Amino acid sequence: MTIPEKSIYPRGDHETVFLKNVVKDPNIAVGDYTFYNDFVNDPTRFEKNNVLYHYPVNREKLIIGKFCSIACGAKFIFTSANHTLQSLSTYPFPILADEWGLDWKNVTEAWDNKGDIVIGNDVWIGYEAVIMQGVTIGNGAIIGTRAVVTKDVPPYAIVGGVPAREIRKRYDLKTIAMLQKLGWWNWPYEKIRRHLWEIMSGKVEKITNE
Repeated sequence: MTIPEKSIYPRGDHETVFLKNVVKDPNIAVGDYTFYNDFVNDPTRFEKNNVLYHYPVNREKLIIGKFCSIACGAKFIFTSANHTLQSLSTYPFPILADEWGLDWKNVTEAWDNKGDIVIGNDVWIGYEAVIMQGVTIGNGAIIGTRAVVTKDVPPYAIVGGVPAREIRKRYDLKTIAMLQKLGWWNWPYEKIRRHLWEIMSGKVEKITNE
């Protein structure tokens, strides 16, 4: 079935796409309304240009929640970029199995597998940020421009730098707990529409008193 163009390009231009409607890789899962903007390359080629070293042999997944905003050039780097440190050499001999008389079934010994990348809901990933394998980013987090994220990011934290470090929390811990419990991103469309002013203006107390 052909997906209507409006469902792919929500702004009417060809720089911004709803990722869920353009990703085909079964090992990439994207939630509703999450978008990717690219003013350099074709954003519909996200899984080719932005999800790197993501080979089926490793069975890793990229999981991105709902209502995420992903800026131009953000990259998600998986296991096969991570040459093993358990060997005396960083050279990946197993991926050249025939040259060295090795068994191709052991190709995954060339790297250290750190697992899936999991992005929560309502996460903003800035321009040319890099998310490394095995990282989980919590709901509501913000990843700064060109940050390199090598470890988990708590919900509603703002991180930046190389490697990325927490700069501050977006809200106090009580409000973060309320937002986590609220989980507005899982509401039906009409309920979100009803509370859009409160969401956009940061009036969490107005919602919780509903």
